Amino acid sequence: MAGSRPTSTTTTDPSTTPVDVQVGPRTGGAAQLKTPGAPLRVSFAKIQEPLEVPDLLALQTASFEWLVGSPAWKATLAPEDQADAVGGLAEILEEISPIEDFSGSMSLSFSNPRFEDVKASLEECKDKDMTYAAPLFVTAEFMNNTTGEIKSQTVFMGDFPVMTSKGTFVINGTERVVVSQLVRSPGVYFDKTLDKTSDKDVYSAKVIPSRGAWLEFDVDKRDTVGVRIDRKRRQPVSVLLKALGWSEDRIREHFQWSPTMLATLEKDHIAGQDEALLDIYRKLRPGEPPTRESAQALLENLFFNPKRYDLARVGRYKVNKKLQVGVAQGTSTLTEDDIVATIEYVVRLHAGEPDFDVDD
Repeated sequence: MAGSRPTSTTTTDPSTTPVDVQVGPRTGGAAQLKTPGAPLRVSFAKIQEPLEVPDLLALQTASFEWLVGSPAWKATLAPEDQADAVGGLAEILEEISPIEDFSGSMSLSFSNPRFEDVKASLEECKDKDMTYAAPLFVTAEFMNNTTGEIKSQTVFMGDFPVMTSKGTFVINGTERVVVSQLVRSPGVYFDKTLDKTSDKDVYSAKVIPSRGAWLEFDVDKRDTVGVRIDRKRRQPVSVLLKALGWSEDRIREHFQWSPTMLATLEKDHIAGQDEALLDIYRKLRPGEPPTRESAQALLENLFFNPKRYDLARVGRYKVNKKLQVGVAQGTSTLTEDDIVATIEYVVRLHAGEPDFDVDD
């Protein structure tokens, strides 16, 4: 009807989700069904929608498909990548395996996660206050590292909640949704703050992992470079370098271009690697008697043990890109090159070199 306002009609089948169907001059009056089997929402507007509404549930559903390693997720990958593709659950099992006893003579590994059919339908779970879940099984291998004997069997791990087509979970009969939270992703970040007492810019760097201890560097108002390990007391950054095996001469030669680092070295009275390791141990484990071996193991576990520290793929990518280091993309822990490059970057920031900027 000429001059009439555009109207729309919608079917009301509650079992499916409505979807727009455009009818108008550009389509010759023919309905265009966008999702087969879905109810029709018919528009009589003369001007069609310029953009198709995206799938707003894809963030939730695609993430869950990757987690369980479903065929639907593998189908989205390139054909050459599908054979080696590993879902989220399988990645987690790889990370924690093998689990070894204190002596290292026995180990336990988990692999090949798989699901059986759900125990009850969605409607039944809601009616009977049940959880919509599927049984999760994994292959467990128990190995005697002394004799080489391996025992393998399938183990039931528990009922795993399954996401519905609407991106929700049914827990004890109640439909719930996981609320996404914005968090700072793993990587290295550089910052600048104003020290109110000296009116100087103070530069700092934070290496944030997906799992593990934070490593923080800064140049204070006295123009010395310090480090905080796992948010503990600040100490000269040269102590960390000495703990990593650097001699005082090597530090002086490597940072001879930086008066700030040379000044830091002059104020550092720790001599040698052993003393540096013990000094770090005392700050991280006050009250415990330090030994050289326990101090070395503590530092290794903090930043160089894949079971205790994980930058994740995005963190490794961002560290490599920011610091221009050539560490292999599959390396999930920190390396000595990462630490040295971070120190160099924050020192050059403090020196005001033009090619070095803080993060927004």
